[in-house]
Amino acid sequence: MGIFKFFHEIKANASHKRMFKAVMIDNADVLPKASPFIKSIETVQGDGGVGSIKKTNFSDGAQHKYMKNRIDHLDPENCVGKLTLVEGDVLGDKIESISYEVKFEDSKDGGCVVKITTEYHTKGDVVLKEEDINASKEQSFGLYKAYADYLNANPHVCA
Repeated sequence: MGIFKFFHEIKANASHKRMFKAVMIDNADVLPKASPFIKSIETVQGDGGVGSIKKTNFSDGAQHKYMKNRIDHLDPENCVGKLTLVEGDVLGDKIESISYEVKFEDSKDGGCVVKITTEYHTKGDVVLKEEDINASKEQSFGLYKAYADYLNANPHVCA
């Protein structure tokens, strides 16, 4: 198994506290409303906290059907979360799992910077191509933008 580690930052036009809460805590309520590509998110194991597994169901006609993420760490005080994508057709036949560490930091302009460290754990001796990683990054950028846009349109959510 190979491990490929990447880091990227996303600028979001919502506060770091609201983004953390929307993405890491209240995603089952927020993301299906924020993105037309997400049908639902349900907790299939645990109480929604550390150790829980959440299943994201994609909308009909989407490229993928579902994915399951395990919550590995939540630190609301410092706005840091860790999760691992452990199951779903999103992983394809090359990837065993994907781990994410997400930090939401305050920005002077009232928004935030989302710092994401991603580790791809591949099957066997598979080497990931740059275009695979870039496609994943673009999807990630789109989701974080959807969260921020939804929060800005709904100032009472995750306030």
